[in-house]
Amino acid sequence: MKEKEQKYYVVAEDVLPEALVRTIHAKELLRRGKAAGIPEACEALGIARSTYYKYKDGIFTYFELSAMDIINISLTLDHTPGVLSSVLNEIARFKGNVLTINQSLPSHGAALVTLSVGVKNEEVTPAILIEALLALHGVLDARTNG
Repeated sequence: MKEKEQKYYVVAEDVLPEALVRTIHAKELLRRGKAAGIPEACEALGIARSTYYKYKDGIFTYFELSAMDIINISLTLDHTPGVLSSVLNEIARFKGNVLTINQSLPSHGAALVTLSVGVKNEEVTPAILIEALLALHGVLDARTNG
């Protein structure tokens, strides 16, 4: 027997039943660590745990990637403590959101790092971000990919 294909919809929160809205808010509390567990999240939002379990695998928040520019960056970093942290702090200073991060094992005192960074600020161009990253201590090379 062929399985029915799953369909997804984007729906405004104000048209959803309260149980669904509270379930998604409970998931958010858990994801952000603002609730120690499912019972605490459900109690904080006034829903039964059975309601949470019924809907938790069927409702998700929508992350709108189209609302931001994505900058892919390749970095060569000196393998010393705090260098990657300073890179991430600099990205945060520009209100960038790190979407992905990959780092190779250090070799010859340097590590290769690739980042995908989402930025909503139209004034933050790839060139401006690269210039700021290259000015950081321990950043040996920085360039955009495409």
